[in-house]
Amino acid sequence: MLDEIDKKILEILQKNARTPYTQIAKEIGLSEGAIRKRVESLEKKGVIKKYIAIIDPRKIGYNSITLLGLDAEPTKLFDIANEIAKIEEAKNVYLSTGDHMIMAEIWAKDGKELSDILANKIAKIDGVKRICPAIILEKIKGV
Repeated sequence: MLDEIDKKILEILQKNARTPYTQIAKEIGLSEGAIRKRVESLEKKGVIKKYIAIIDPRKIGYNSITLLGLDAEPTKLFDIANEIAKIEEAKNVYLSTGDHMIMAEIWAKDGKELSDILANKIAKIDGVKRICPAIILEKIKGV
């Protein structure tokens, strides 16, 4: 169970994972050593899985970002999700409930590349029944 101090540490790190422990300590009112121990504990417990750089795909040439809903034959669900996860342009892949069994975030340079990925890499996977792409126009909030 997390206490309020751990929650505050996580909140700070989610905003900027490069925040120095000394700054976190100052904001929370603990020593730098206490913050270091708490962060190490959160890492060991698996609460903090890793630290990553979040990239704006459009700034590196990906101008067609798509959320893809996918329906699959139930017996092939995991195999299909794992095949999609192998596709370089599939940045996130989720099993889900609701309208679609699998959701994936696909990054493509343009509409032509997106069409190729959908038609030749995803739709041809054995067991895929239907794909429903939704192109992202603008990201309002996200990690």
